[in-house]
Amino acid sequence: MRVTKILAISVLATAAFGTAACSSIREPRGYVVDNALVNTVQPGIDNQRSVEMTLGRPTFTSQFGEPTWYYVSSTTGRKPFVRPRVEQHQVLAVKFDAAGNVVAADRSGIDQVVYLTPDGDETPTLGRERTFLQDLFGNIGTVSQGLPGGGGPQ
Repeated sequence: MRVTKILAISVLATAAFGTAACSSIREPRGYVVDNALVNTVQPGIDNQRSVEMTLGRPTFTSQFGEPTWYYVSSTTGRKPFVRPRVEQHQVLAVKFDAAGNVVAADRSGIDQVVYLTPDGDETPTLGRERTFLQDLFGNIGTVSQGLPGGGGPQ
């Protein structure tokens, strides 16, 4: 009777451990979104200083065009020993005018994300295909063309 109890407890413990080991691991990445703070940013009222005091420094800023601050937030989930997958993705784009006042605060989600899949293991390049030997011996005879007294045009 005692052996069956120990066996039953060990089976239950193994099942519980196995279930916990297969659960998804959630990892927040980037800006940690606080909706109460994000909703306080209002066009026409806030400026760059007030946005920085409210939301903090942006993830990155625009380099060209109108000044825009981007706050990027992602949550990934993965099972152990598996590549992570993006479960949630949010970008807050705060646009400013030339005086530094907020013009717009736009949100976008995972529907705007573009997934790129590389085509094979090679990068396509322009030009002709050359073999290793052509690359190695292709310049023989052309080296002296630019030297004084060489075979180049006079």
